[in-house]
Amino acid sequence: MTIISNHKCVRICQNRTCRKQGAVDVLAAFEALSIPGVKIMASGCLGHCGNGPMVLVLPDTVWYSGVLPSSVTLIVARHLLDGRKEGRSDGGKE
Repeated sequence: MTIISNHKCVRICQNRTCRKQGAVDVLAAFEALSIPGVKIMASGCLGHCGNGPMVLVLPDTVWYSGVLPSSVTLIVARHLLDGRKEGRSDGGKE
């Protein structure tokens, strides 16, 4: 039996390179917002070192690279609340 969930999960890479690029502050910015039906979680390496901080929204499989704490509210408003998936769905690769 497959359980389908309407809940989203936002994973923020906390691996070495992303941390050096400010991922700790990005995670804190997401955690500071109350987003109904969205789970915010720290993640291990998401495989895009050097493009970070990396954020992955599931189950949409939409990637955001180079995320700044100041852009978190825009991602939340547009993607998580309004449903506009403005990141990249190709794994964030150039």
